[in-house]
Amino acid sequence: MARYTGPLCRICRREGEKLFLKGDRCYTEKCAIDRRKYPPGQHGQSYRKLSDYGIQLREKQKVRKIYGLLERVFRRYFYEAERKKGITGEVLLQLLESRLDNIAYRMGFAPNRRRARQLVAHRHFLVNGKIVNLPSYEVKVGNFVEVKESSRDIPEIVDSLSKAGHRGILPWVEVDSANMRGKVLHIPSREEIQLPVQEQLIVELYSK
Repeated sequence: MARYTGPLCRICRREGEKLFLKGDRCYTEKCAIDRRKYPPGQHGQSYRKLSDYGIQLREKQKVRKIYGLLERVFRRYFYEAERKKGITGEVLLQLLESRLDNIAYRMGFAPNRRRARQLVAHRHFLVNGKIVNLPSYEVKVGNFVEVKESSRDIPEIVDSLSKAGHRGILPWVEVDSANMRGKVLHIPSREEIQLPVQEQLIVELYSK
């Protein structure tokens, strides 16, 4: 499947804000957005005013890059959110947050979503006691997610858990760091998702 393999800091610079795609590096002075606060490329420092469509498109691209999704996959999530009850933009973010790779990241088992996706694909996680290797697997309220017994000595997972404090564990998940196990307590509200995005712009974009 096609996927982006270029520099992640370039994405943050293109969107003009930190998307925390590289995990702990984003919290240090090495973060590219702190050193070069302008878009990448030859004309990055030149001023260009975006149209309303351009603003909506950039917001959609930002959310896509945060979760690491292809356009067709992201569009499928949007159409699913449209069919469900509730505010479409908020439901969209709730669906994206329920992905197993995102849950593993939110619980502190991986430094970023990209690495969480790889760890899931390599069969390092259990959901309710069963191995799941699909990053897109929908984790439901009450489900337990844990690191497989034989994977608990992986340095990256151990290191990520030790540094999870400064990233913050969200109130809608409960984590037992000692046993490398967590539980989804409830569907997150918009305030609990804590993403610097305006999801209504995405709804407006796809409604055209």
